[in-house]
Amino acid sequence: MMIRRTLLNASAVFALGAASLGASAQTMVLKAADVHPAGYPNVVAVESMGKKLEAATNGRLKIQTFPGGVLGGEKEMIEQTQVGAINILRTSLGPVGTVVPEVNVFNLPFIFRSQEHARAVIDGPIGDELLAKVSASPAKLVAIGWMDGGARSLYTKKPVRTPADLKGQKVRMMGNPLFVDTMNAMGGNGISMGYGEVFTALQTGVVDGAENNAPSYFTSNHYNTGAKYYTQTNHLIIPELLVVSKATWDKLSKDDQALLKKFGREAQMEQRALWDKSVAENTAKLKSAGVEFITVDNKPFYEATAPVRAKYGANYAELIKRIEAVK
Repeated sequence: MMIRRTLLNASAVFALGAASLGASAQTMVLKAADVHPAGYPNVVAVESMGKKLEAATNGRLKIQTFPGGVLGGEKEMIEQTQVGAINILRTSLGPVGTVVPEVNVFNLPFIFRSQEHARAVIDGPIGDELLAKVSASPAKLVAIGWMDGGARSLYTKKPVRTPADLKGQKVRMMGNPLFVDTMNAMGGNGISMGYGEVFTALQTGVVDGAENNAPSYFTSNHYNTGAKYYTQTNHLIIPELLVVSKATWDKLSKDDQALLKKFGREAQMEQRALWDKSVAENTAKLKSAGVEFITVDNKPFYEATAPVRAKYGANYAELIKRIEAVK
């Protein structure tokens, strides 16, 4: 039933997108999707991008946003973007890592020393190189910018202060073997699961916890499932991608492609400012709701995940050195 619904969603959006792209040489409505709700920093930044695009083209190019996962989970939306049913997508890097292995460098646990370090990397030559690798890959996606995904930490029903506290706990991870291995190395039992399934899984005890940034933890309402302990491991600081369907990209003129790249970069910087504000606001809301924020010594978690970095980073040793050298 789920597969059938996804196919129906894709067919409906593809028909709508095709009609918009082909209906008139004067007007093109680009469908932009996100799993996050309206008002989330990523969504707001793309909406702002749409306003700029519409103004710059005198209404010839527009963006219509579909937030809140109404077009499916991230895996389904990537597939829809690859065939042109969705034109613009903000997606986590995790699912893309299974299609474009090179970006798994950013998926490695503790690859970034801090949020500031991560931003310095994605804003510089390394970030540009990986965007180009996504665009040149067989993924049928053109990467036009990065977005902050924040520092990901654990939220569980029992307090976690050391790797030993994770023993026997089933923790939801994004759909990439690297992340499941990361949780297993940290002491827990990593469970691959779609984002939209997590609330019910926490509520029913299918999983004992999950991991994400503070804004996602709050807006998903996961803190109301009994998972009231937020352990600030910051084990993953993963940038997110803003991509355009290659099927859509190839229909655009060089000038329009240049506009999308320009406004994509501006969306990257605008989302960042919105993100920082969102982290502060949502952290305050979570604390008011009774969530206990636990500060831990990250060194034991860092050391425990060394085998994961060795396994998945083996082919990118030189790139990892370059990342570590960024100030």
